[in-house]
Amino acid sequence: MSNKIIIGVSGNRGSFSEEAANYYCQKNGIADYELSYLVNVNNVLTALNKEEIDLGVFPVENSNGGIVYEALYAMSQNNFKIEKIFEIDIRMNLMVKPGTKIEDIRHITSHDQALKQCRMYLRRKWAQAELAEYSDTASAAKDVGSGVLSPDTAAIAPKICAELYGLEILEEGIQDLKFNFTTFVAAKKYE
Repeated sequence: MSNKIIIGVSGNRGSFSEEAANYYCQKNGIADYELSYLVNVNNVLTALNKEEIDLGVFPVENSNGGIVYEALYAMSQNNFKIEKIFEIDIRMNLMVKPGTKIEDIRHITSHDQALKQCRMYLRRKWAQAELAEYSDTASAAKDVGSGVLSPDTAAIAPKICAELYGLEILEEGIQDLKFNFTTFVAAKKYE
């Protein structure tokens, strides 16, 4: 019988929450696990309470972008037990559908936190672009790659998303601070 644990993450495939969950498992010697991509924190905590997952991983604060309000609201409405609090270094990347030129970009989309962590860069280099919040960084990249979003849209997302969703990275490490750490919570069901 397998003791595989199911970990719910507040992001899509390629998200920083996925990276955090993999980091958590590696640091804690957990080899037999499966990720469930639940996109937002409320979905993670709801799944935890319904025992659909064994562990939830989601961000609560970034050293540059501050509190993750989405997490704060979800935590206020759900009971759970904090298993561990840990940090990972976050690197933001600007990516587009292949063939999109810099001068074609009219819109930049990502999770609210990613936009906050890149605000000086965006102000300096993309003052003319329209910024739009998205459910999570990886979903923004996925929807740029699949054509759900217009071809004049760039996404800010983890580097792995370029490979996963067939995107081209225009610029790496666009976060405003060289050291850009996000604090994550590994949560279990409240007993």
